[in-house]
Amino acid sequence: RFELIRHDVTEPLLIEVDQIYHLACPASPIFYKYNPVKTIKTNVIGTLNMLGLAKRVGARILLTSTSEVYGDPLIHPQTESYWGNVNPIGVRSCYDEGKRVAETLMFDYHRQHGIEIRIARIFNTYGPRMNIDDGRVVSNFIAQAIRDDPLTVQAPGTQTRSFCYVSDMVDGLIRLMQGDNTGPINIGNPGEFTMIELAENVKELINPKVEIIMVENTPDDPRQRKPDITKAKDLLGWEPKVKLRDGLPLMEDDFRTRLGVPKNK
Repeated sequence: RFELIRHDVTEPLLIEVDQIYHLACPASPIFYKYNPVKTIKTNVIGTLNMLGLAKRVGARILLTSTSEVYGDPLIHPQTESYWGNVNPIGVRSCYDEGKRVAETLMFDYHRQHGIEIRIARIFNTYGPRMNIDDGRVVSNFIAQAIRDDPLTVQAPGTQTRSFCYVSDMVDGLIRLMQGDNTGPINIGNPGEFTMIELAENVKELINPKVEIIMVENTPDDPRQRKPDITKAKDLLGWEPKVKLRDGLPLMEDDFRTRLGVPKNK
């Protein structure tokens, strides 16, 4: 039986569970920078509350951390042993440092109280049912292409990201939760694209008539991001199956349905 409970994780939660997937936190820069204090409270107090719940009921807990713990990385691709290059006082720090503290809390509860923990470091994820105005690059480009708006690439356009389709991500998280490895383990697609390349793919697949224009970038935007998924392959038997050019049309179909914009034949 499935039961949905609407709850703020910064407040204690008293339920009986066997496993906790702690995914709570806005992941789009637009949303986590809108209320940075709430973002860091979600990461710190929310994680403390979920760990308290895990301790009380003896549950295993999985934290979805983030590739943002690597900051603007000085090694490429990023391995789990890399400690990162993060600005602790920047506009993104509420998210980046919040997730780093969340990982610290997970391991401290594991060492001090014997809590069973799992930590996934998620890289950029996309797919159907994302918020159309989510503010992240894949949803931005697809919504813009469907609306016949220019695709706005943040300068210089050579910065890279790696995009993992949602079904692959879910599979990776379940394998991590069910397995015997604490982590942290990178879960992401090692296919690496510049923002210009992503825009060109969206234009080709969705709307060849749209323009691609350059706009000003935001502070502390990482220059490159690509996961080393050796641990995920070796320890979880996991690697992504859906290629970017196969996943984008699936997301387009969902966005068109919700926007009420049929595809031109």
